[in-house]
Amino acid sequence: MTGPSEVYGIGVDVPASHLEMLMDAIDGVMEPVYPGYRRSFRYFPVKGTWKTEEGSHPFIGKVGEISVEDEVRLEFVVGKEDLERVLETIDRIHPYEEPAVDVVPQIGWRSLIRPSP
Repeated sequence: MTGPSEVYGIGVDVPASHLEMLMDAIDGVMEPVYPGYRRSFRYFPVKGTWKTEEGSHPFIGKVGEISVEDEVRLEFVVGKEDLERVLETIDRIHPYEEPAVDVVPQIGWRSLIRPSP
């Protein structure tokens, strides 16, 4: 990774129906972290569970009931300079009222390798 000096790992669970739309939108607001590569994501199936409380308007499920849903975990790396735009995009595109989004500071692995003499 030779892109931005400060990077963050982002993880967000999303219904499969919104995965491609979310990846396209995120890619549209960030600069590539890996030079020469755009739209660098990984995703895999997960199960999400929650109980919706009164006053909420769930995209999936019903108030007062426990929901267990198939979702997709989307993970990627973003530079600090694009972080706010990416989070705003997730908030705007994601269908859930309260999407679970993880933001984790990362150490670029290339920064840990010493050049050969």
